[in-house]
Amino acid sequence: MCSICNNIFKILIATLILTFVIVLVIVIVNFQNVDKSPNILVSIARPGDNVTLGTTTIKFSQNEIIEGTAISHEEGSDEININETGIYQISYQLFGVQDVTGTFNFNAVLLVNNQPLNDTFNQSPVIRNSTSNRMTLTSTVILRLQAGDILKLEGVSIEDIRYDNARIDIEKIG
Repeated sequence: MCSICNNIFKILIATLILTFVIVLVIVIVNFQNVDKSPNILVSIARPGDNVTLGTTTIKFSQNEIIEGTAISHEEGSDEININETGIYQISYQLFGVQDVTGTFNFNAVLLVNNQPLNDTFNQSPVIRNSTSNRMTLTSTVILRLQAGDILKLEGVSIEDIRYDNARIDIEKIG
């Protein structure tokens, strides 16, 4: 009868050790997969924020969403601060309007530390003598940015384009 007790005791100890190992593995896996808080910035430009015609960096007067600390922006500024090194997905919409009929063309480009990133250059078609001189340019890019970088969106045109509305959405994805 004692050997049966020994076997039951060994099975009980083995079960406890196995349970402990399973719980430990679950805790480690969950710790590694902890949902990191998002780092997101959504900023909006409204009519009156950008009064310079032609080429200008876009000022954003309203921060819709700010989550995390990797990205910051002071409302009314054209500078978006990158506070953490990483990979960022950047999407924007830039609405351009020209009040007079004539040649209509504008472009958009992202600047990092006041240097245009040529591979982000986004060009509208050239429209001549149209009565609908308004258009929205949109783009999404993924960039590797460094802590301390300053990001800007620039409207580029030799025409008298006004940038009434704009939106930029930035998320740190890695």
